[in-house]
Amino acid sequence: MSAQRDRWVSSLSFLLFCASSIPTQGSARLLQELSPQQYFSSLQAGRASLAYFSRNVSPGAQPFLEQIENSAEALQDYGISVVKVNCPKEDVSRYCGKENALKKAYLFRGNVLIREFPTDALFDVNSIVANVLFALLFNEVKYVETLADLQNVENALKGRSNMVFAYVPATGTAEHRAVMEAAFVYGTVHQFVLTTEATLLKDTGNDEPDVSSAWLLFCHCQQATDLAQPCRRTAMGQALTMLNIHRHLKLMGAPLVTEVAEDPEKVSTIHLQLGLPLVFILSQKETYEADRRTAEFVAWQLLGKAGVALLSRDLVDLNILLRANVALKTPDEGVPIKYLVLEDTDEVITLVEDKNKVEQIQEDEEDEEEEEDDDEKENNNQDIQDDQVVEAVSRDKKRELPLEQILVLTEENFCSALSENARTVVLFYASWEAVSLAVLRSYTEVADDLKGTQGVVLSRVNCWDWPGICTKENVTQFPTIKIYKKGERSVIYNGMWGTEELTSFIMMSRVPCPLKLTTIDEAEGYLRGEFPFELSSYHHTSLLGLFSTATSEAREAFEEAGSILSGHVTMGMYFEDDALALSRKYAVSPPALLLARSGGRSVEGIALSKQSVLDMVQMIRYELLDIFPEITVQNLPRYLELRKPFLILFSDGDIGQRESKEMLKLAKGRPQQAFVACWLNLKKTPVGRGVLKAYFATVPSLPVLIWVNLHAEGQVFKFPSEESITETNILSWLEKLKAGLEIPSSTLSEDEWKPPLPAYDFLQMMETAVPELPLHTAHRHRDTPTQHPPESPGGDIAVREEPSQESKAEKIGSPGRDLRGTAPRLAAREKQGKRHSEL
Repeated sequence: MSAQRDRWVSSLSFLLFCASSIPTQGSARLLQELSPQQYFSSLQAGRASLAYFSRNVSPGAQPFLEQIENSAEALQDYGISVVKVNCPKEDVSRYCGKENALKKAYLFRGNVLIREFPTDALFDVNSIVANVLFALLFNEVKYVETLADLQNVENALKGRSNMVFAYVPATGTAEHRAVMEAAFVYGTVHQFVLTTEATLLKDTGNDEPDVSSAWLLFCHCQQATDLAQPCRRTAMGQALTMLNIHRHLKLMGAPLVTEVAEDPEKVSTIHLQLGLPLVFILSQKETYEADRRTAEFVAWQLLGKAGVALLSRDLVDLNILLRANVALKTPDEGVPIKYLVLEDTDEVITLVEDKNKVEQIQEDEEDEEEEEDDDEKENNNQDIQDDQVVEAVSRDKKRELPLEQILVLTEENFCSALSENARTVVLFYASWEAVSLAVLRSYTEVADDLKGTQGVVLSRVNCWDWPGICTKENVTQFPTIKIYKKGERSVIYNGMWGTEELTSFIMMSRVPCPLKLTTIDEAEGYLRGEFPFELSSYHHTSLLGLFSTATSEAREAFEEAGSILSGHVTMGMYFEDDALALSRKYAVSPPALLLARSGGRSVEGIALSKQSVLDMVQMIRYELLDIFPEITVQNLPRYLELRKPFLILFSDGDIGQRESKEMLKLAKGRPQQAFVACWLNLKKTPVGRGVLKAYFATVPSLPVLIWVNLHAEGQVFKFPSEESITETNILSWLEKLKAGLEIPSSTLSEDEWKPPLPAYDFLQMMETAVPELPLHTAHRHRDTPTQHPPESPGGDIAVREEPSQESKAEKIGSPGRDLRGTAPRLAAREKQGKRHSEL
C-alpha cells in the first residue's frame, strides 16, 4: 500500500513539475528583497530558502544576481524561496559584516544553515537548482567514489528496493540538475546514487565508456538476493533529461511481461503510449510455462526498448498461420500488427533494434511459402499430415525444449554413465520422429518433477546420431525408455507416455520388485500403503505374496514375475516362519496373494494356483484391474487387451451413489466376468461424446447404459431408459441380449481405421542415411527381449570412426540437424535458453 502511495505522490509531483515548467507571461517577481531582520524573522521551520547577502551590487555580481533571479521560479516548484538580503552599511553581523560572506549564497532549512555556496559555483540556473537540491537531498542521494562504496549500497538494497545509479562528468550541469529533480520526485520509490568518478563506469560493465557524457543505470536490486552477484542493470539509452528519466523509470516500473487474452489490436501498454513497440510471444496452454520463460528472457533483453506480451492462442481466435510464433505492434496508428516466424530470440531482439529486419523476414517467409507450395504441387499426397501427433510437432517444430537436466549420452560416455549411477533412466529416440519429440516434451517435465531425487539420473540417446548404441541395446522402435540398475537386468517401459505415468514408473522402479518383508508389522504396513515410504505419495495397489517353506517353486516364480512387472506394479513378499499366522488372518493358504486397495481398507485374498511365470504375470495384471473402473484414455488399452464385451455407463459427471452401488454389485456378482463393467465420465473424458455420436449419431440423454462388443460383430445395445439401473434389471436385460430378443441400436463398421495415406518409411530413410544401422522389425515393447546392462562398462563398445576436423567443426557450429523438408526438425538443440522451450 505504501509503494502504491509513493507512486501516486511521485506521479503527482512530476505533473506539478511539468505544469510549473510552462512559462507564463507577466508573472510576478519571485526574487524577494528583504532586510536581515525581515529575512530571519520570516524563516519557517522545515521551509527551505536560498539567501544572498549584499551591501551594494557591484558590476561583477550583476550576472550572478540575474541567474539567482532566473532560478527563483524553478526552485519555487520545490518549495524553496529565493531571497536577496540587503545589508545596511552599519550591519557587522556574520552574514553582512565580512567581505567573504558577501561572496557566498546560503541555504537554510528553517533557521538552520544547511550549506554555503561560493557564488562562482552558481553560474547558471542549472548549477543553482542542481546544487541546491543536492544539498537538500544529501541524506537521500548517496554519493559514491569507489566500487566498494557502490557495492555496499547495492548489497544493502538487495531484496528491498531498486537503485538509480547516475554518472555526471561534473556537478552543476544540466544532467546533474535532471538527476536531482528526478530524485526529488522519485526518491521515496527508488534509491538514487550519484558519482562523478569515470572509473566507476568501467566497473559497472561499460567496456569503453564515453566519460564526457552522462549515464544513468536502473539497477534491479529488489529482485536480487545473492550478495555475491551484482544487481541486474538496464541503461537509459537517451540523453539525461528530466523527461527521459521519467520515461525510463516508468518503463522500469511496468510489468516485465504482460499476459494478454484479447485481440492484440486492442491492447495498449505503457510502452506503446511512450512510443515504443510491443512484441507478442504467441503461446498455448500446453507450453505456457516454457513460453513464459522465453518471454521473460526476451523482455530482459529489450527492457527500455520495447514491451513484451504473452498472447495465448487458446483464449484469442487469431486468423493467422499456425507456425507464426512472434507478433510486432508498433506505436504508429494505422499500421497493422505483423505476425512472423522467427528461429530464435536473437532474431526477436534484432527485429526491434533493426526496423528493416521486419521487411526482410516477411520477404523470406513469402519466398519459403512459395517453395513449400511448389513442393506440395510436386507431391501433394505425402505432405498431408493426418496424424495429430505429427501435426502438433510439425506445427511447433521451431521451439526448443529445456533439456538442461537431462544427460546426453553418446558412444563415448554411455557405459561410464551406467556404471557411475545406481539407476539410470535412458530415453532412446529419433530426432526426426514425431512421437519421439512429443515424448521428449513429457520427459523434460518428468526431469523437472524429479529434480533433486537421489539415485535417479535421466538421460537420452539420439539414435539418429548414435545408431551403434541403439543397435547394441536392441532398441528396434522409437521412442523406448529403459531403466538400468547396477547388477540387474534393464527394465523396459511399455505404458502411456504422459508425465504422470512416466514419473510413477520411474519412482516405482526404485523399489525392489518383489520387496522382501521380514516382519508381520512390515507386511501389515505394506498393505496399508505406508511402506515403502518412497511410494507413500503415489497412488498404487499393494500386492503381497504369502509363501511357506514348502512353496519354494511358487515363490521363485513370483520373484521372476516381479522382475518382469518392475516399475508397473508394487509387489511384496513374505515367507517367514510366521507367514501362516498372517494367512489365517486373511483366510488364505500359502501360496496366496493379498491384494490391498484404497490404502489397505479392503484386502482381498487370492489363491495362487498357477505357478508358471507367464501365467502368474497374466493373473497379477488381471487382478490389479479395478472391479468397476472409470474408463479413461490412459487405462482403456489395459481393458481392451481382455478382448471382452463392454458394459459402459456413460455419465455427465460423477455417477449417482445408487447406480454406483448397483453396478458394483453386478461387477462383483460372478468371478471372472464374461464382460467388463465400467463407467465413463464425459466431463473428465470428453472424447466419450464422440464415442456416443459414433454409436447413435447424436448424444442421448444421460446417464445411459451401453453394451458393445468391439471384438465381435460390433453391435451396440442401449439399456431401456424407462427402466431403473439395478442389478436385477441389468441381468434380465443381458439375458434377453443373449437370447437374441433385443434389437441393436447400431452396428459399428467392420472397416479398419487406417490413415488416408501411406506413412513415410522412416526406417528405409535411416538405412539410406546411416548404413551401419541394421533394420529390425518394430514390435511391441512386451515382445522385446530384456537386456542386461554391460557388466564391464569400460569394456568393448561399438567402435565409431573418428570424425574429421571438418565434421567436428560442423557439430560445434550447428548442434542438431536441420531436417526441413524431410521430417520435423529436432525441437531440442544443445544450445539452451534462447528459443521457445517447447510446444
